[in-house]
Amino acid sequence: MSVTTDVSVAVAALSQGKLCAIPTETVYGLAANALDPAAVARVFEAKERPADHPLIVHVASAKDVAQWITNLPQWAMTLIEQVWPGPLTIVGSRTALASDAVTGGQDTVAVRVPSHPIAQKVLNEVKANGVLGLVAPSANRFGHVSPTSSRHVVADLGQYLDTHQDLILEGGECQVGLESTIVLAVDEFPVILRPGAITSDDILRITGIAVAESLSAVPRVSGALDSHYSPIAKVVLITDPAQIDQTNAGFLALVEIDTPSGVHRLAAPRNLEEYAHQLYSALRSADDLSLETIYVIPPSGTGLAQAINDRLQRAAY
Repeated sequence: MSVTTDVSVAVAALSQGKLCAIPTETVYGLAANALDPAAVARVFEAKERPADHPLIVHVASAKDVAQWITNLPQWAMTLIEQVWPGPLTIVGSRTALASDAVTGGQDTVAVRVPSHPIAQKVLNEVKANGVLGLVAPSANRFGHVSPTSSRHVVADLGQYLDTHQDLILEGGECQVGLESTIVLAVDEFPVILRPGAITSDDILRITGIAVAESLSAVPRVSGALDSHYSPIAKVVLITDPAQIDQTNAGFLALVEIDTPSGVHRLAAPRNLEEYAHQLYSALRSADDLSLETIYVIPPSGTGLAQAINDRLQRAAY
């Protein structure tokens, strides 16, 4: 494994069937040519990811979505025109380009356009080489805490990437820190399959259409299992610091909540954006400190708070 800051080196590797962890605005993704079956298979192998768990295809621009998704409703076109590049994934009816390995054997495929400038440069340059999209699930062991820095990628996948002469493209810390919002776009109403930085209020404001509460059957998507985003330490959600009854423990809450005596403060975010940005690093730091328990007071509210709570509830499952 080699950590590089040279985009051209990463592009050459991806175009030749190698894996490369790349930065996005959400988390680092383990990228591979979405049309190279052997490369896609190695993504599953590296992450120890279940074979029926679908991947998200990352493309350079909204113009590229038609190669992967067919019959998008007008509200979805309006949404992607306003949000892409950005932390939004659209799930729609797949074209013939999307393989069963990418879709998990489903009739739908997930596509997004990341906004991180390095990811954008990579996607545009591999596209010039004939690579029409990159799968890029979070660059960590399946079910573990997502990586928001290259150091996190090394900790989880460094040995595998080194053995197979794959790459990590250095891009600093991820700005958002939570995975993209996943929206199902096969009907007249949007359905959020995974909450993220793009909220139901954003979707209503942009499209004029309210998000549907639920459907009887929805596609499988990344990050939707009951237990996910989990550190080694046990995550316990509380409402009051007085509920803490251990000393070899970490504590995560908004800055206005004081740190109880005898525990390690893992982060003290000042607002929801900082909470999202610092969440995964805080969970990982507890494992670095060999703590047994992480006590978390989740933020209240809607929008981004819901996305943060979604990740915390799965981490604590």
